[in-house]
Amino acid sequence: MSRQQQAVERARKAFRTGRSKQIEYRITQLKSLQRFLVERNQDICDALKKDLNKSEIGTPLYETMGLEGEIMLAVRKLKDWAAPRPVEKSLLTLTDRVFIQPEPLGVVLIIGAWNYPWAVTLQPLIGAIAAGNAAVVKPSEVSAHTAKVMEELLPIYLDKELYPVVTGGVPETQELLRQRFDHIFYTGNPAVGKLVMEAAARHLTPVILELGGKSPCYIDKDCDITIACRRVTWGKFTNCGQTCIAPDYILCEPSIQDRVLEEIGKCVKEFYTDDPKACEDYGRMINQRHFKRVMALTEDSTIAVGGENDESQCYIAPTVLRDVRPDSKVMQEEIFGPVLPIVTVSGVDEAISFINAREKPLALYIFSKDKKLIRHVISETSSGGVLANDCLVHYSVSSLPFGGVGNSGMGCYHGKHSFDQLSHLRGCLIKSLGMEGANSMRYPPHTAKKLSWARFFLLKHIDFGRLGRVAMFTVLALLAAVVIQRYLQ
Repeated sequence: MSRQQQAVERARKAFRTGRSKQIEYRITQLKSLQRFLVERNQDICDALKKDLNKSEIGTPLYETMGLEGEIMLAVRKLKDWAAPRPVEKSLLTLTDRVFIQPEPLGVVLIIGAWNYPWAVTLQPLIGAIAAGNAAVVKPSEVSAHTAKVMEELLPIYLDKELYPVVTGGVPETQELLRQRFDHIFYTGNPAVGKLVMEAAARHLTPVILELGGKSPCYIDKDCDITIACRRVTWGKFTNCGQTCIAPDYILCEPSIQDRVLEEIGKCVKEFYTDDPKACEDYGRMINQRHFKRVMALTEDSTIAVGGENDESQCYIAPTVLRDVRPDSKVMQEEIFGPVLPIVTVSGVDEAISFINAREKPLALYIFSKDKKLIRHVISETSSGGVLANDCLVHYSVSSLPFGGVGNSGMGCYHGKHSFDQLSHLRGCLIKSLGMEGANSMRYPPHTAKKLSWARFFLLKHIDFGRLGRVAMFTVLALLAAVVIQRYLQ
């Protein structure tokens, strides 16, 4: 038996003990995870510095503060989320108890990504713990230092049987995918997402796939271009462009292209100094393979800002391309690096056509002071999420579902959405053995009269929410009296 199989079997055996279902136990584990983030902050920062050149101050901002917020929300709301949820009743179920009972799915596999290796690996884990599941955590081997810290330190804080960490590369991930899980959560690219979904299909296992894509950014000529470019510069070049919801390319009219280039150039200097390579807050490409891939994407386009690079350090300066053709290399795949193409369009309608001619993106950005234009873009396009007049920050709103659509993924998470997605929302109906007369309409022999009553009870809608308690029981009593009288005659 492989170590991957052993980890899954141990997690399933631990789940069957029932301890993960207990609300207080879930809360204890969540608080332990928060304690890990605080007490081991230096270990986390050191690993991220080695993996992605992330700064010590930037690490909490982009990786762990959001996780702490999610944990605090889950701890505060967990009893409400896990409680039975009453639903609207019909005439037939007026005296019954009708509710939805969230229950754990079982053992969840979480396959993390390397670009934000803590945020995108532990965020689903928070949801899995809150929902009462066991979870096998597979950090990305690409961010090797982070994976090592996760493997060594997480089991000190969490129940190591319920939440094992399994490290390794492609063979280890493939072996995990051969095991049976009750849910798989994968963050990465569409090509691997298809393989994950194919493996899950063998066991009819549901999946959440967070896959990214080319997220467009339309800048309206009448907006405040200075502020728009400041926010786009931050959103694009944070983490050296290795963000799944980074603006992948700009769409704007030719008349403002030079202004956009000028403003982004200013912001790059303001954020990262005249020498981004020496700036503490500017990251690196994760490895030389990705460095070469991103540099190759710029070969047939015109560099207007940046372009400096150093393969030995996996360094690519914040770079902007001008007058980019739709058929250029950089427009054929998600860039996932610090290169920002500008494609010129005649206006918002051409921008919408351009977006709709391509795969549905994970995020769509619009910069405009015209609310009508913003609503128009939202109504005429499709994307995982939409953000007007800023970048990235919709990810931080726990009440919003975060996820893709089409080629950018399926399923969603964050806050209560994580809890619901990693739970089975079980429909429950508890009836009494009384009032049997009202059930006669469904029993053979079937007659036109019974059908008429069935139609009334099944199709008639009464808004019980607007009725007072006394009025509701009055209606119930009258109906019961009529039915009993009819069937006892």
